[in-house]
Amino acid sequence: MKLPKDCVRELMVEPGKSAGLKHRSTSTTRTDWLGALGHAHPKEVAERDLDAFKADLLAAQGLLYAADRWSLLLVFQALDAGGKDGTIKHVMSGVDPQGCDVVSFKQPSEVELRHDFLWRCAARLPERGHIGIFNRSYYEDVLVVRVHSDLAARRPAGAADGDAMWRERFDDINAFERHLVRNGTRVVKFFLHVSDAEQRARLLARLDDPDKQWKFSPTDLAEHRRYPEYQIAYEEAITATSTSWAPWYVVPADHKYALRALVGGIIVEVIDELDLSHPRPDAAQRAAIEEAAEALRAEG
Repeated sequence: MKLPKDCVRELMVEPGKSAGLKHRSTSTTRTDWLGALGHAHPKEVAERDLDAFKADLLAAQGLLYAADRWSLLLVFQALDAGGKDGTIKHVMSGVDPQGCDVVSFKQPSEVELRHDFLWRCAARLPERGHIGIFNRSYYEDVLVVRVHSDLAARRPAGAADGDAMWRERFDDINAFERHLVRNGTRVVKFFLHVSDAEQRARLLARLDDPDKQWKFSPTDLAEHRRYPEYQIAYEEAITATSTSWAPWYVVPADHKYALRALVGGIIVEVIDELDLSHPRPDAAQRAAIEEAAEALRAEG
């Protein structure tokens, strides 16, 4: 099962070009990937596709582990209530937990603040053969920190001031991600693009549902009111850091069923591009295998 190539290309931010968030839909794609069944409801098509992508992802994960050449780092960024937790839960629900690690980066601790902004994330990178998932990431330091100027005031000695500081951090991120790819970690970045109205509706749903009220924080309302500021910060960050070695995918997030299927399809596509194969034993290993097989048959 594959997403149409045109759909994957549409969602990817082409390196060197603007992210164009204002012109990207938060609810649909131009490519009609949901029309596959004709008569079916789009949600049914998306859920069917997600099931297929999850099965493909499990097989791909096994191949990733067996080949032991690459690791895969999935970075998820979104506004509050953008759908990160649910997408990770649903898309990755079928993978082997022994080969997958999810890290959720909250507000940095005092210890983490005393290191460079990449440090805490670098310490949690996946080893070869494994999938690592960052629920938020080092991008918080060019998003939240940028929107909240009081946090930017804690910049380290040696860092530039004003807009130059963000350009330096974009350069640092690009160099860091290029280093990862050169050392066998494929980096795939998702921005879950939710509309202002849908974010508001989801925050209200948290308040109205006793089982979801634990998710609500008083800061959520203040952050929601900064929606335009975050769009500007995301626009510049994504434009500056969508590269040929670590591209961004802007995925419409207003409909969770479509969001999850699109993310699943992109992950399968990326692993397929690695052109992995099961390792083949050399002559000495084949001889050992034959000897072991003969010994076991003799026992029977």
